[in-house]
Amino acid sequence: MLLLLPYTEYLGRLSEPRNVADVILVFLLVYAVLKLVRGTRAAPMAAAIGAFALLYWLAVKQDLATLAFILRGALLYIGVAIIVLFQNEIRQALITFGNRFRLPFTQKHLGQFGEGVYDEIILAATTLSSTKTGALIVIERNIGLKNIIDGGVKLDADLSYDLLISIFNTESPLHDGAVVVRRHRVAAASCFLPLTLNPRLSRDLGTRHRAALGVTEDTDAVAVVVSEESGLISIVQRGEIRRGLDAPKLRAAISAALEVSPKREKTKQIEKGEPEVETEEVASV
Repeated sequence: MLLLLPYTEYLGRLSEPRNVADVILVFLLVYAVLKLVRGTRAAPMAAAIGAFALLYWLAVKQDLATLAFILRGALLYIGVAIIVLFQNEIRQALITFGNRFRLPFTQKHLGQFGEGVYDEIILAATTLSSTKTGALIVIERNIGLKNIIDGGVKLDADLSYDLLISIFNTESPLHDGAVVVRRHRVAAASCFLPLTLNPRLSRDLGTRHRAALGVTEDTDAVAVVVSEESGLISIVQRGEIRRGLDAPKLRAAISAALEVSPKREKTKQIEKGEPEVETEEVASV
C-alpha cells in the first residue's frame, strides 16, 4: 500500500523507522533470491518470466486488448509454473534457510567424527586412488540421508578400511553407487544420488563427481570421490569441489568440513610425525 501513495507522501512516510525496515527487508529478500539463481538454469527462466510480465504491462498500457486477454489467461498458471520450474532452487533455499536457523542444541548432533574414525576413509581413498578404482563416500551430518540409505543396500556395519576396500572392489556387486556413512558406521552401500544440474560444471567431471555435487547441494553432507579415470581424490561440500588432494590435504579438508578441533588434529599429526599441511582448492565449480 505504501507504493500506491503519491510520490511526495511516499517519501515522507519512508522516513519512518518501520517503513525503512520494511524496504531493507524487501531488498535483502530480493538480493538473496538473485544470489541464489545467479549462474544456474533458473536465471534465464527468471528473465523469461520477467519479459513475459513486461509484455503484459505494455499490452495493458497500450490498450492491446487481444494480447492482454491472452496473457491474462496465462498469468493464472504462472504460480504453478514457477513451482515446477524452480523446484530444485526452492528446495535448496528452504534447506539453506533451515540450516541457518537451526536450534543451537541440534546443530552438531550428527556427523561429527572423533579422532581416528575418518582416517579409515582417508586410507581407503588413497589406496583406491593408487589403483584408479572409482569410489564415492558420503558422510551424513545434520540433514538426514534416510531416503538415500533406503534406496541402497543397508549394511549398518562398523566403518573400516577393509570394508570400504571390499565394497569398491570392481568385482563386488556393491561397488556401483555410493557408500553412506552415518556417525561411525557404514549405513548403506550401492546408493544412488541426485545428479547436479549446475550448467557451469566442467565436462571433465564424470557421474561420480556430479552425484557428489548433487547430494551436497541438497544437504550438508560431505563427499569424498576417487576418480576411476585419473585416480584423483576430491572432496565436495556445499556444492563446491576440491580436486587433486593427497592424504594430508584430505585429512585437513575432512577435519575442517566435519568441524574437528584443529588443536586435536595438530596434536595427532605431531604424534604421527607428519608435517602440517595447508589445503588448497585445486579446482572449483
